[in-house]
Amino acid sequence: MTKAGDRVVAVVVTHRRVALLAESLAVVSTQDRPVDHLVVVDNADEPAVAELVASQPIPTTYLGSQRNLGGAGGFALGMLHALALGADWVWCADDDGRPDGPSVLSTLLDCAARHGLDEVSPVVANIDDLDTLAFPLRRGLVWRRRRSELFADTDAGSAASESDDLLPGIASLMNGALFSARAIDEIGVPDLRLFFRGDEVEMHRRLQRSGLKFGTCLTTGYLHPDGSAEFRPILGGRMHTQYPDDDTKRYFTYRNRGYLMSQPGMRKLLPQEYARFGWYFLVQQRDPRGFAEWVRLRRLGRRERFSRPS
Repeated sequence: MTKAGDRVVAVVVTHRRVALLAESLAVVSTQDRPVDHLVVVDNADEPAVAELVASQPIPTTYLGSQRNLGGAGGFALGMLHALALGADWVWCADDDGRPDGPSVLSTLLDCAARHGLDEVSPVVANIDDLDTLAFPLRRGLVWRRRRSELFADTDAGSAASESDDLLPGIASLMNGALFSARAIDEIGVPDLRLFFRGDEVEMHRRLQRSGLKFGTCLTTGYLHPDGSAEFRPILGGRMHTQYPDDDTKRYFTYRNRGYLMSQPGMRKLLPQEYARFGWYFLVQQRDPRGFAEWVRLRRLGRRERFSRPS
């Protein structure tokens, strides 16, 4: 629960995207409920980033890492540092996205207070089309691609009331996610071994199993470049599967999913996982080599072999 005097520390992780980071920090640093402290973890340790962070109108800490820790390690370092600074709430943001306006933090805090949440996320919208979700989201058995489709009982484009402004038990983590210190104490920080891709899903798994209340606040947003292209429709769009075009992204995505699907709370999804990817590679794409590579990579993750690709 939020209370007067709570200390909010924002954590942003970046890697060689100083121009985009500047756009992100310009919004993070000028919220109508000011952030008490900003922590930026720079996975490239660039002087230009250090200068940008020092120029912000709020108290800041710059953590330059001479080793690329990935998104997982970067957020782990930043969140722990935020707790060490006395944070009651930790607000996470990426370098290529930004809050959708100056009232995002205050709206999230208000939503958390009214619903008794220990984590609350904004809707992650396409930065180029505000009613399109940056990532498709499943509500019940139906996949949603439009922001307006997330409201349970309203027509597209209508506004939510106070009673339906929360999508409970579902949250996009790191893209504007607000965690209570209690939540971090109970679920921990992202797993460094995952590097990137799937680390937020693994955090979501822990959050679901913790019994803490969390969800997505439907009346505020976080803008992010479109990430839906790699979610490929199968069975006429009734289901989706994931196929990143980049070899490195595929490596981490499939390897990390192998680990994820072996964890408590996720194992029940394994038959569906084989059905979806089997259909995509063997039936839809007629690509048995692609399926064999998917099996190999997920096996690495299941065996907890977390070496990085050479």
